[in-house]
Amino acid sequence: MIQPLVLIPARMASSRLPGKPLADIAGAPMIVQVMRRAQEADVGPVVVATDTPEIAEAVAKAGGTAVMTRADHPSGSDRIHEALQAIDPDARHDVIVNVQGDLPTINPAIIAAALTPLADQAVDIATLAAVITRAEERAEPSVVKAVGTELTPGRLRALYFTRATAPWGEGPLLHHIGLYAWRRDALRRFIALPPSPLERRENLEQLRALEAGMRIDIVVVDDVPLGVDTPHDLERARAVLAARP
Repeated sequence: MIQPLVLIPARMASSRLPGKPLADIAGAPMIVQVMRRAQEADVGPVVVATDTPEIAEAVAKAGGTAVMTRADHPSGSDRIHEALQAIDPDARHDVIVNVQGDLPTINPAIIAAALTPLADQAVDIATLAAVITRAEERAEPSVVKAVGTELTPGRLRALYFTRATAPWGEGPLLHHIGLYAWRRDALRRFIALPPSPLERRENLEQLRALEAGMRIDIVVVDDVPLGVDTPHDLERARAVLAARP
């Protein structure tokens, strides 16, 4: 049996939406809404990893747990690794679920779904993708495409991730969802590696793992969670959560 821990990295720096972790959505800061969705997934303890005291205070006020990390981390993976060492030094948790801090409307069920490939000991990292249904997303560089070989219906072994339209030819394309379930050892190995050539070229951190020979499996889910990056996204998230029962 795996023992997951959910970590949510959050920092204030955002050029398009300054201070977005504390933006109010349906009566709570965005980071608190993300924390609540992760808690609703009910896969393990949920902790916010941040370098901002105001974020930690908002989480504590909402009854959650936050851990302070350095401000100079180059990525969310580095931030959650530091947080993991601080909050679980005895290594009780062997799986770390990294949920982005700007996904306030994420379906808790897909957080839980990300854990299923880790039943296979050969899998180092599990992640999510959804079939692209909007034609404009097929060629949009901001929509990362996952390319993999099908293992069973709804599950693939990742071969590549790209901002290009891939694979070529007729057939579905998959929109990668940046949520990861890491084996603890895989996370430790990953953050010790230097950025890889393809990672630098595509600006996609997960390619470092593939280039190092780590196995990533993909679970195909039905919906892509709304990432809040702009004021328009924020208004959409507010409308979605306002409509929740």
